[in-house]
Amino acid sequence: MRVDFDPEAMSGAAFFRFMTSVVVPRPIAWVSTVTPDGAVENLAPHSFFSIASTDPPIVQFTSIGRKDSLRNVEDTGEFVVNFSSEPLLHLINATATDFPRNVSEFSFAGIDREASRHVRPPRVAASPVVLECRSHTTLRMGNSTLVFGRVFLAAVHEEYIVNGRPDAERLRPLTKLGRDEWGTLGGILHLNRIPYEEPHAE
Repeated sequence: MRVDFDPEAMSGAAFFRFMTSVVVPRPIAWVSTVTPDGAVENLAPHSFFSIASTDPPIVQFTSIGRKDSLRNVEDTGEFVVNFSSEPLLHLINATATDFPRNVSEFSFAGIDREASRHVRPPRVAASPVVLECRSHTTLRMGNSTLVFGRVFLAAVHEEYIVNGRPDAERLRPLTKLGRDEWGTLGGILHLNRIPYEEPHAE
């Protein structure tokens, strides 16, 4: 027997908790931005994150409510997605607090920065992969805003590259689950796609 969860009969917060428990695992965009005057560098994890387009390369993260990341992207048009890896778990969690806009999570959590090449927001120096992005589109949807950014540069620490591509086992990606649960890579399954073949008449 199934248990029904009806969004019309539940509060928004309750159904949010349900949805984030079943749409798992979710990759985490650790987004760095900067205020328009350049005075405060913001860093925050966003677990509603994906690829929106491959040509041109566009990634997307969702801001639930008016978060500092969203405000800074709207004001400056730039952001960096820093890859979230397992060894960085406690630093990522430390930047998930809803700090005032004038507080830099980089400084608060003691996170080392490195300069980006094409955008003003800094990169997380310890992150294995960084994507430097410029805002493409923002789309309001309910209580959230989808932020689409065109990737102008991807940079990877060389020790994470195997045969010309980033290697998942070396990257050790970190994901978000429900509640206060986080996920790690676990086992990797290798399975080729099955090509379609036209049926042959007997």
